[in-house]
Amino acid sequence: MFYGDNMTSHSNPRGRTDLTGKVFVVTGGNSGIGLGMAEGIAAVGGSVAVWGRRADRNAEAVDILKDHGVAARGYECDVSDEQQVIESMNRTVADFGRLDGCFANAGRSGHGVPFLDLTLDQWREVMATNLDGVFVTVREAARHLVRQGSGGSLVLVSSTSAIHGAAGNEAYGTSKTALNGLMRALAVGLARHSIRVNSLIPGWTITEMAGPAYANDKFRDVTVRRTPVRRWADAAEFREVGAFLADPALTYHTGQEVTVDGGYTIF
Repeated sequence: MFYGDNMTSHSNPRGRTDLTGKVFVVTGGNSGIGLGMAEGIAAVGGSVAVWGRRADRNAEAVDILKDHGVAARGYECDVSDEQQVIESMNRTVADFGRLDGCFANAGRSGHGVPFLDLTLDQWREVMATNLDGVFVTVREAARHLVRQGSGGSLVLVSSTSAIHGAAGNEAYGTSKTALNGLMRALAVGLARHSIRVNSLIPGWTITEMAGPAYANDKFRDVTVRRTPVRRWADAAEFREVGAFLADPALTYHTGQEVTVDGGYTIF
């Protein structure tokens, strides 16, 4: 990634993204889009704290990230549990000595229940991870960043379901829509601390969570025909996106919904 002549003091003299010495949390970073973004950060020198509920997958992801020659550690954390988030953030900062950004990527799918049959408990189960979990995660990250006083980057991972009508998946779509509103409020409120806040809106991507949809031939065909690039994304294609959103040189980039969907939402 190259910049023009008006480079900031945070830029690498070569004009490329350089995250050497920077530390980032990636929730849900042990697979899929989260791991893709974590790899992108590690590939340009950033250290990564991988948060996930499964210790075995965290360890596998850490091994992948360490192949890039950076420090990486796994933390077993369920973001729907506020105390676990607080403890994991404190441990991360204690272990790495600092924090420069957080990618709130952990999420869950909806129940696939028709709206008329959706219960309040099922609705709240989705919100607990996709909305409440993100709120607590970025709140704790922001507290550390403000105390540290050197700015940083917060990224909330939304979905194209925040743009098109997610019939049959109302709780999920609503949770992802709410994240964009939270992102805009935080971008305004935290700007004075040099903390950038953006959201990522990924399109249809081959991941474990989206596996059942991808395996449905009819559904996959419909989504591919609606996507101008005529395919689903591979999670590895979010590596450069992760490095981009983490880059401290992008000091004027905040409050944006960064859509990476192969053109799906404009077609």
